[in-house]
Amino acid sequence: MNKAFVKESDGDDEEEGLAPSLALPAGIRNYMTRRGFLTLKAELDKLLKIDRPEMVKVVAWAASNGDRSENADYIYGKKRLREMDRRIRFLIKRLESAAVVDPSAQENVEQVFFGATVTICDSESGDEQTFQIVGVDEADASQGRVSWIAPIARALLKSREGDSVRFMSPAGWREIEVQEIRYE
Repeated sequence: MNKAFVKESDGDDEEEGLAPSLALPAGIRNYMTRRGFLTLKAELDKLLKIDRPEMVKVVAWAASNGDRSENADYIYGKKRLREMDRRIRFLIKRLESAAVVDPSAQENVEQVFFGATVTICDSESGDEQTFQIVGVDEADASQGRVSWIAPIARALLKSREGDSVRFMSPAGWREIEVQEIRYE
């Protein structure tokens, strides 16, 4: 059968290939901060206005060189275009389903909700940690941003300063105490 009539699986299902930490639970809105929304929007704009048009030029040039079956520039360029298109579709879906939350507009500042910056103290070791509870797409532990669906964030939701919270971490059960809650 001619390859033109066979659809190769290039992972078009965006949600299927996601890391479990990026997949949203079914029926849940995609909450994110304004910063997270603008970051995804900037990535989408760069892909659409700069990266993809440049790659299309490369593929067009490579196609003009003749035999496409052994043309590495053409084959790689087409593969890269499919990857870009997949990312563009993913970003469009995420931005369309986004529910932007402004943490500074939170009225109930005594409790932990989405967008809170929380300082905790580990009951066993006494170590303090500060992190912000953010959207799935903007979580980055090295920057102190934890996804709102992470076990620690889910355990902290609705807690207040001074509360002790117990949750299951990858290392086993942990108990932490809420030291401070801020909304910035």
